[in-house]
Amino acid sequence: MFTDTVGFTASAQANEGRTLEQLRQQSELLRPLWALHQGREIKSTGDGFLVEFDSALKAVQCAVNIQRRISERNSEGGQAPIRVRIGVHLGDVVQNGSDILGDAVNLAARIEPLAQPGGVCVSRAVYEQVRTKVTERFEKLEPTALKGVELPMEVYRWIPSWETNGEASRTEDAFVPDRTRIAVLPFANISPDPNDEYFADGLTEELIASLSLVPRLKVIARTSVLGYKKGEKKVAAIGRELGVGTVVEGSVRRAAAKIRVTVQVIDVATEEHLWTAKYDDNLDDIFAVQSEIASKVATSLPGSLAPSGTTLRELERPKETQAYLSYLQGQALIWQTDEPSLRKSLDHFQKAVESDPTFARAYAGLARVYVNLGAEGYLSWTGAIEMGHAAAERANNLDPELAEAHTLLGEIAFMADAPAEILDRELRRALEINPNLAQAHSILSSLAGSFGILESYVLEADEAYRLDPLSPPMIRRQGEAFFNTGRVQEAEAHWKKHLETDPLDAYRGLAECYMLARDFPRAESAIQELERIAPNSDPALVSRGFLAGLNGDRQTALRNIAKIEEVFKKGTSRQSSIGYIYFALGDLDRFFEYMLAAAKNHTLPAVKVRLCPLFQAARKDSRFVMLVIQAGRPMQAYRPSA
Repeated sequence: MFTDTVGFTASAQANEGRTLEQLRQQSELLRPLWALHQGREIKSTGDGFLVEFDSALKAVQCAVNIQRRISERNSEGGQAPIRVRIGVHLGDVVQNGSDILGDAVNLAARIEPLAQPGGVCVSRAVYEQVRTKVTERFEKLEPTALKGVELPMEVYRWIPSWETNGEASRTEDAFVPDRTRIAVLPFANISPDPNDEYFADGLTEELIASLSLVPRLKVIARTSVLGYKKGEKKVAAIGRELGVGTVVEGSVRRAAAKIRVTVQVIDVATEEHLWTAKYDDNLDDIFAVQSEIASKVATSLPGSLAPSGTTLRELERPKETQAYLSYLQGQALIWQTDEPSLRKSLDHFQKAVESDPTFARAYAGLARVYVNLGAEGYLSWTGAIEMGHAAAERANNLDPELAEAHTLLGEIAFMADAPAEILDRELRRALEINPNLAQAHSILSSLAGSFGILESYVLEADEAYRLDPLSPPMIRRQGEAFFNTGRVQEAEAHWKKHLETDPLDAYRGLAECYMLARDFPRAESAIQELERIAPNSDPALVSRGFLAGLNGDRQTALRNIAKIEEVFKKGTSRQSSIGYIYFALGDLDRFFEYMLAAAKNHTLPAVKVRLCPLFQAARKDSRFVMLVIQAGRPMQAYRPSA
C-alpha cells in the first residue's frame, strides 16, 4: 500500500510550518490504523508511506478505514484538511534489509496517483481477492497505461458510501454477480389447503440448510429471503439487493401423502435457467427430493462446486414423518417476535421431539425459541439460558456434527458471560461444519467487540451482514459496528438505507448519530418516528429518555425510566436501559449502579458500554474497569482464533 499527500509541494512552499504540522497529524492518524490491520510500515516517503500487509483483504480494509477517518477529521473543521491518495497492489517482493523491492512495489506506486484525493485504487489482483469478502463497492476504471508497464492494467476505484448515500447509480454499475453467492427464494405454496404454507416455507429453509453445507458456496439466510415471498421483483433486482449471482425458486404442492415440487436455478447475470426439474413423490420421500435438489443445484453452477459423483452432506432425517411436519411448523414461526407465535413454535418443536426423541434438529429448534423468548422479554433471562442450554446440549449429544447446536451453545454461553474460550470454540466449530451461519459470525462479532478487539468485531459483523443482509439483527450488528468504531458517516448511511427494512433499529441508530453530533432537532425527528412505529418499545423509551437527559429535562427522563420499569419485567433491557438514561442525566453513580446490576445478571450490553462513543465519559471513570471485570470482559483477556 502506497499513500501520498495531495498538494504537498505547493502547500510546503506556501506555508512550510503548517504543512509539517499536518504531516505530523497525518502520521498520528495513520500509523495506529495499519497497526490495527497488522500492517508493517516499510518506510516514509516524506509525504507518504509504503506499508506491507500479509493479505490483500487487510490492506484494502486499512486503506478504506484511513480515508474514512481522514474524512471524519476534515469534517470537524477548525483545521486545514488532509488529502491523501492510496494505491494497493498484490505481488511478490524482494527483501532488502528493512526495505522491500520488486515489480509489485513499483506497480503499487504507479496505481496510487490514479486515485482521487480521499480515494483508493486497487489492482485487479487485489480486487479479485477481496470482492466477495467486503461490503465495499468498487468500479472498474478504463484500462490504464502505467509508466514503465508494457500493457495497460485493470484498476478499480473504491466508491465511498457517502458518495452515493446508499442509493447511487455508480454502486449499481459496479455490481458484479458472484455465482457462488446464492439465494433460495420462498417456494410458492400451490397446495389445495392454504394451511400448508408452512410446508412450502419449510422446504425453502431445508434447501437453504442443505446448500449451506456445500463447500465454498455462500448461501443467504432464510430471514433475508422471506421478504421476496410475493414474487413481485425480478431476479436481477433481487440479485443486486442480496448481492448474489444465483437464485433458486420453485413451488410445492401437497395433497395428502403426495407432493409435487418444481425447482429452477437461475443465473442472475443472464437470467438464464441453469437447471429445472419436477418431482412427484410420496411425502415420506421428501428427504431424498431435498438431497437431490441440493446436489443438482451445486453441480449446475458454472465451475461446478461439487463435481458429479461427489457425495454431499445430508441433513438429519427424523424417524417419523409427523415429527418432521411438526418441526417444519415450528420453523415457520421461530423468527417471529410476538409471544403467541414463539409459544406456538415451542409447542410444535415439543411435539416433534415427543414423536421422535432422537431428532436433534428439533431440540435445536427448542433451544432457539427459548433464546428468542428471553431476548424479547417473554421469559426470564436466567430461564432462557437454563432451558436453552439444556435443549442445545441435548441436540449436540444426539448429533455432534449439527452446526446449529454448536452455534446455540456458543450464543447461550455469551448470554451467560461464560469464558470467551468456550464461546470461541463452539462458534468456530459451528463455522467449520457450516460457514454460512450468519448468527455464529454475529456472536463472534459481539464477543470481539465486548473485549474491544475492533478488527474482529468489524470483520465478523461484515460477514454476518453479507450472509443475512435483510435480517434486523444483522442490520443492527453492522450499523452498530460502524458507529462504535467511529465510522459515524457510514453508520448514518447504513441506517438510512434500512429505514424500510428495519425501521426500529434504523431510527434508533439515526437518533444516536444525531445525539452524538448534538443535532437535537434531527434526533427529535428520529425519535418521533420511533414513537410512531412502536411507542412502548425499548428503543423508543430509551431514546426519548436519553435525549431528555442530554437536554436537562429531568422530569421526562425519569418518566421514561418509570415506563421502562413498568413494561420490561423480564428480558435483557431493563437495568441497562435505565442506566443509559441516568448517564445522559450526568448521574454516573446511578449509571454504574444499574450497569453493575446488569453485569451481575448477565444482561450488560458489554459492546455498547465498551465502544459506543456516546459513553466515552464513563470509560474515564475508575469504576469502568470494575464493570468490565464483573462482566467477564477484562482488557486483553481474549484473542480470536484464526
